[in-house]
Amino acid sequence: MIRIASGALMLAILLRTRGKRPMEGGSWIAALMLFSYAAFFSFAYRDLSAATGALLLFGAVQMTMMGFGFFSGERLGPIKLVGLAIALGGLVTLLLPGLAAPPLLGASFMVAAGASWGVYSIVGKTLGEPTAATGGNFMRAVPFAAALGLAAMNHSAVDLHGAIYAVLSGAITSGLGYALWYAALPALTSTSAAIIQLSVPAIAALGGAVLLSEALTTRLLIASAAILGGIAITTAAKR
Repeated sequence: MIRIASGALMLAILLRTRGKRPMEGGSWIAALMLFSYAAFFSFAYRDLSAATGALLLFGAVQMTMMGFGFFSGERLGPIKLVGLAIALGGLVTLLLPGLAAPPLLGASFMVAAGASWGVYSIVGKTLGEPTAATGGNFMRAVPFAAALGLAAMNHSAVDLHGAIYAVLSGAITSGLGYALWYAALPALTSTSAAIIQLSVPAIAALGGAVLLSEALTTRLLIASAAILGGIAITTAAKR
């Protein structure tokens, strides 16, 4: 609830400084998918390891967006298929040591989160100016988040550090970050957008090594090179 409200507030202020109304962009469908992604993701990670959750999440995103692309007439040529296979192999290699058999409910929630994000991304290709679209989506998602927050109030606890992290997550990495994602989407097919998102676990792992002094292992370097190299092959295939 704090995360989505913070994102909505940040984007509303940004849009107001541009002379725009916060609700003039976006759609209710996209807002529902945004809320569903955040809610299912949050509850899923109460039961899943980081690696298992990431694999389920990105697998669901891939299936949703690539499935939509396939039924829309998008096809992967041989070179792109090779690139996709290399990137997926790198993803599994990166996450393999942390994988564990997931509880059914947590796994179901994470698959639902991935499917929601996939639909949110697909819808975003048609919503026009990215900041206005993202701002409108966040504003419309606030009532959904508030309803869930109120329903879970008797089972919830909030401390200062958690609230601060939720505000930063909502205002900066979600609100502004998702606006950047919507800005990129019109230039990408659904299939390409799905494949490019495989870079996220590699970026996170490399960021952990640089910012948090986590071990920079040979497996991490090889897996990251495979993921980013596979993405490079798919995006450069036409050229």
